[in-house]
Amino acid sequence: MSFPIDLKQFTPQRFPLSQTTLSDGERLTLQNNIRVVRDSLIFFTAYANVKGLGGHTGGAFDIVPELLIIDAFMKGNPEIHPVYFDEAGHRVAIQYMMAVLNGYRDAESLLHYREYGHGYYGHPERDDARGVFFSSGRLGHLWSYVNGVAEADPAKILVMFGSDGSQMEGDDAEAARYAVARNLRVKLFIDDNDVTIAGHPSKYMRGYDVMKTLAGHGLTVDVGDGEDIDALFARISRALNADGPAAVVNKRLMAVGVPGIEGLPKGHDVIPVNLAVDYLQARGYTEAVALLQDYAAPKTKTGYLGSTPETAKNRDDFGKIVCEILSGMGDITRKVIVVDSDLEGSCGLHHIRKKYPEVYVHAGIMERNNFSVAAGFGSEPGRQGIFGTFAAFLEMVVSEITMSRLNNANVLAHFSHSGVDDMADNTCHFGINNFFADNALAEGDLTRLYFPADALQLKAVLKTVFNDPGLRFVFSTRSATPFILDEQGEKFYGEGYVFTPGRDEIVRRGTAGYVVSYGEMLYRCLDAVEHLRAEGIDVGLINKTTLNVRDEAMLATVGSSPFALIVESQNTKTGLGIRYGTWLLEKGFAPKYAAMGTSRIGHGGLDEQLPHQGLAVADIKNRIKTLVGG
Repeated sequence: MSFPIDLKQFTPQRFPLSQTTLSDGERLTLQNNIRVVRDSLIFFTAYANVKGLGGHTGGAFDIVPELLIIDAFMKGNPEIHPVYFDEAGHRVAIQYMMAVLNGYRDAESLLHYREYGHGYYGHPERDDARGVFFSSGRLGHLWSYVNGVAEADPAKILVMFGSDGSQMEGDDAEAARYAVARNLRVKLFIDDNDVTIAGHPSKYMRGYDVMKTLAGHGLTVDVGDGEDIDALFARISRALNADGPAAVVNKRLMAVGVPGIEGLPKGHDVIPVNLAVDYLQARGYTEAVALLQDYAAPKTKTGYLGSTPETAKNRDDFGKIVCEILSGMGDITRKVIVVDSDLEGSCGLHHIRKKYPEVYVHAGIMERNNFSVAAGFGSEPGRQGIFGTFAAFLEMVVSEITMSRLNNANVLAHFSHSGVDDMADNTCHFGINNFFADNALAEGDLTRLYFPADALQLKAVLKTVFNDPGLRFVFSTRSATPFILDEQGEKFYGEGYVFTPGRDEIVRRGTAGYVVSYGEMLYRCLDAVEHLRAEGIDVGLINKTTLNVRDEAMLATVGSSPFALIVESQNTKTGLGIRYGTWLLEKGFAPKYAAMGTSRIGHGGLDEQLPHQGLAVADIKNRIKTLVGG
């Protein structure tokens, strides 16, 4: 299958650093190149969407004019380091587009954007051989890195693309001060489209101005219309030739000129297929439209023994359950604050915003600040700070966690997107170091880590621990999970279930040995256990919902059995597996022992991520059989 947009229409350009204006011919060529690239981005991101893979359209679409101008300056001047560093990882589609145009990949490969095994991940991951020369995806992390590249070769001009959203991160303030103090030749190109995932900064972050912020750190800043090609060219030329660090801030609507997503937060994500069809149809791309309309996604439904066909998303239900809890409280504005880090829809916090806006704060992309705000609010008995973000970003707030704990703060933190299941954004967004939150001294520690197995258990957990003192971390996955069933076929965490913090639960008793698991791996382990029991291998299964507390009675049960297998999607170097074996040994138990977890760099895709880690049901069964027969 060939790429349906003719990329031979693209004409590479070269500009010397001394050039400040475009000729009529150069302008026409540049405008045509912008059209080809933007139309291609619309198509192949929508093509990923029709496959159910998602992907992000608007940010990559936005920065095409400035990136193509800078690309032409790079090609004409070896003085410019030839990498389009970008701190906003969701614009990765333009990196792949340029890799194709620069000859590192073929055009047809774009048809596999975000697919498993094709190297087209949801964020840039460095792969020099295939035209991606840096990794990013955690906002605010790249500018300081680029400063370091500039230090290594001070004669070079370094280019970094940013956005009004990514510039909210505090790391960038430090990077800006460093770049100015060292007079580094680092040039920033900021897409200021007034859109982040969950809203418009001009509305939720009054006083924030990218230009004033950067100027306040000492950078030379040039602000203008990102769609005025001649003015944009002149501003880029001035910045590249300026002494020291400089920033070009480009004002425009998100996904300008794309009906249905222009100027809207939903433009940040992948374009809906119907809107892409309309856009491409209006431009005469009949073959591209046919590919979008005719693609038939394979329909596969996997059933799991011991759990329901019905599923629910814990990450979304978190907010619904908190709303139920708040409905029974009086004077909630004095007792609760909910601090969102621009991921409300991913963490379920949007439900709280809609029902209880008086306790909700849309605090922007500032995780360190936001966790500490929640902690400060919850620093007195009777007050509760609620915080939410992705589990990958737990690594960003480890120090804030420590200081919050030392201030006796009460924080209920929801970290969604834990593990690797359904994670097309790939390695940088894997939520696999959740145990980093358990970093207190043992004496008097109230820190608790909870990872419920299904939405019913999540409800029981939240209602039990909501008013507990200290730091409580609740984890959920991006993927939906089924409901766990008991041996009679009833919902295990249904009516009458009461959650007891620190107590592990036997889901299935067994004499051959025990599997210990939690979260999204529990139902997969249950499927493996049920199949093996049908084969005559009497395996037991334990749900360890409270991850960081030893249940001594259950430890004795597991330790006295023939084997113990820990199954999780957390990092094999930091997860439960490396702890549980120690706990057993400390108590004098020595069953056959093994642990399974995440240990490999991601290869893209959604439900392929767990099998890629060796965590498919078949892998679990095989490991159990090895332990039983070994």
